[in-house]
Amino acid sequence: MQIKDYRNKLERLKGQKMQLENQIEKNQTELKEYKRSLVKHEQAKEIIREVGLKTQQQLQFHISDITSLALEAVFDNPYKLEVEFVQRRNKTECDIYFSRNGSRINPLDASGGGAVDIASFALRIASWSLQNPHLRNTIILDEPMKNISEKYKERASKMIKEISKKLGIQFIIVTHEPVLTSHADKVFEIGIKKGVSFIKEEYLNDNLY
Repeated sequence: MQIKDYRNKLERLKGQKMQLENQIEKNQTELKEYKRSLVKHEQAKEIIREVGLKTQQQLQFHISDITSLALEAVFDNPYKLEVEFVQRRNKTECDIYFSRNGSRINPLDASGGGAVDIASFALRIASWSLQNPHLRNTIILDEPMKNISEKYKERASKMIKEISKKLGIQFIIVTHEPVLTSHADKVFEIGIKKGVSFIKEEYLNDNLY
């Protein structure tokens, strides 16, 4: 091989070296950009985590507060409702408990006095109040509070009336329980004739406070 051939080969190798150096420089620049991007993503992820945590805390307070107040308005020795957000299967789930005297129970196991009926009603109101803007201010209840003891039904009626006044919600209640109408603004007594419903009587409530 002549000197000329060696020189040509050397020039090719120099060219390859320059290409590799340029590629290394390009890769290093990209690596720096990726590192900066990773830092920004980690910062964004932490911000999202903090916002999510604060949102969960606000939801916990909002839901627990409204539901516990409703239970206190009806029962003598009420449960408190506790909401806890937990991570399961890479998802955030919400656990709901009744608590009293430091003990927790599953709400579905607490049937005495219809606490579940009151909690279910209050959770519905809490969900409505979280909407922004509110889609409607009318809520229809079909046979609510049916599992509540007789002595608490008048209190339940009063509680519904208070919520109606404070939150500006109109409740339309279908019930066979006259006591649940004790704080209603207007009562319609419905009859059925030949399979057709009709209003037998309509009257304003004289028991309003």
